[in-house]
Amino acid sequence: MAPRDRPVAAPLTPAMRKRGARKRLKFRAGDVCLERVTVADYANSDPAVVKSGRIKKAVANAVQQEVKSFCGLEASNVPTDEVLSVAESCGSSDEVDSKDSVNDKISSRKKKSKRCKENSDGEVGREYPIDIWLMLASYIRPEDTVNFSLICKRAWTVTCTAAFWTRLYKRHYNRNAALPIRLQPKSMEKMYCLRACVIRSLYHMYRPFVSHIARSPAIPETTPSTLKNSKCLLFWSRKVEQQTSRWEFSFKLQRQTPKFKNNGLKRLQPPLRYEDVHINPDKDCCLLQITTLDFIYIPIVMGMTVTLFTINVSTDMRHHRVKIVFHDSPVWSGKKQRFDHGVQIVMDPVHSVRLFDWWHPQFPASHF
Repeated sequence: MAPRDRPVAAPLTPAMRKRGARKRLKFRAGDVCLERVTVADYANSDPAVVKSGRIKKAVANAVQQEVKSFCGLEASNVPTDEVLSVAESCGSSDEVDSKDSVNDKISSRKKKSKRCKENSDGEVGREYPIDIWLMLASYIRPEDTVNFSLICKRAWTVTCTAAFWTRLYKRHYNRNAALPIRLQPKSMEKMYCLRACVIRSLYHMYRPFVSHIARSPAIPETTPSTLKNSKCLLFWSRKVEQQTSRWEFSFKLQRQTPKFKNNGLKRLQPPLRYEDVHINPDKDCCLLQITTLDFIYIPIVMGMTVTLFTINVSTDMRHHRVKIVFHDSPVWSGKKQRFDHGVQIVMDPVHSVRLFDWWHPQFPASHF
């Protein structure tokens, strides 16, 4: 036969190569024992043989036979289909082509994106009437008011109503508490500054808030940084009645915050009908109270801004030394500190320094 008449061998297809590789790498049950079974048989199986990475039936049968022999039982000829049913349901079959798996992934992604688009177009969740949120608000604690308002917009709207703050006041009202006239039940019928008044009253009556004030220090460690750029609204001094040699100087300060751009975001505003409820003339205000052993002359600093506040040890090593610098305009972060054209106040010796926020019982509330 001429060379050109000889039959030419057909090229090997991927399926034939796969069958050949499977035949060469086939496990034998007699060659498998507990000593030869390694972690590689379970985790690092050859992807050319088993694409899903699951255990081969020959290995599982051999291991099961060895375990039964150790336990004194006869080896069973029942295949381990039940053992491998979970792995087969999770993994793909050996005969599935890689192209099919890629197509399945693409189709699943398309379906997922389509579902997400449908959910974005339609309303997600369910809206409940505002009466239900108002009823649920009657069972929350005062310290959980912020978390309750962050649930949804209607829950936040409930916290803006006068009914919410009135019920909160009546729920924690205590006759034995020494309340100012403005925080008495008859005065709480007014809607003007109702929210601020209820918060003040809770620091007189609500036990967790009262204990929090008792545990807090007279002046926090972060005071020098928090008082920076605070504007002095009022200043007064008085002589302490118990000991005539001591004087008390009080500075009513309002903390200033830098203005940032909104970036197109709209801030939630309370409804117009409840605008009076959220008015607070003492918002962001605090009272700095300094008690000295002798009278110290202090210039007029009302309308000026605190640019420096320090507390050190006095020269006699038994008291404090307070230094406050006021300027006409605030100094924001990133700019150099100014030490000229300002008013510098040095108090030495100082007996005590205390700081009260606007909700503190000792804070002198505005008359409203």
